Amino acid sequence: MTADGQHAAKCGIVHVAELVVVTQVSLCCDFGTAKVPPREKRLVRRARKNKPIRQVAAIPYRVLSDGRIEVMLVTSSATRRFIVPKGWPLKRKRGRDAAVQEAREEAGVLGTPSKKPFGAYSYWKRLSDGFVNVNVKVYLLAVEEAMSDWEESAKRKRAWLSPAEASALIDEPELATLVLTLSNRSGQTDLEAAMGR
Repeated sequence: MTADGQHAAKCGIVHVAELVVVTQVSLCCDFGTAKVPPREKRLVRRARKNKPIRQVAAIPYRVLSDGRIEVMLVTSSATRRFIVPKGWPLKRKRGRDAAVQEAREEAGVLGTPSKKPFGAYSYWKRLSDGFVNVNVKVYLLAVEEAMSDWEESAKRKRAWLSPAEASALIDEPELATLVLTLSNRSGQTDLEAAMGR
């Protein structure tokens, strides 16, 4: 077995032809010899202890006059791929309030969040020398205002899309499926029910 093959097996990755299957592990890389930036040390410690790593996210949405629903995606600051606004839970803030703050900072939108999570997904977060698995609680955000200038406007682009268009652009399969379920909703009343109002 090659060194890469041994490393992949250690990390829970199995290569089958062109298919890569990742087993349920929280940490994929040997950080023992790597120099880890300070902001990543906490994540690496949690992953080594097999503790869950959590984030919160918002799916900003609006209902058009004809009843169609659009969701807003933003580009990630590093890879420029389309994502929903997300970030770390904040001390002394409920998950939905932290999701609202992320939406304001990353997408420049203000609005009312769902009382309970709309769903959840997991993804592999890239660190400087590996990946960690992150579990994300997702809240709907009924957008009331989209600012023309916001905190991260120089680093990110944003776009209003139908749920089907948005789900096609999202790389994380679980998040894409969650966004696509909004296609089955019809207008403000149905979304308010999903938001727990």
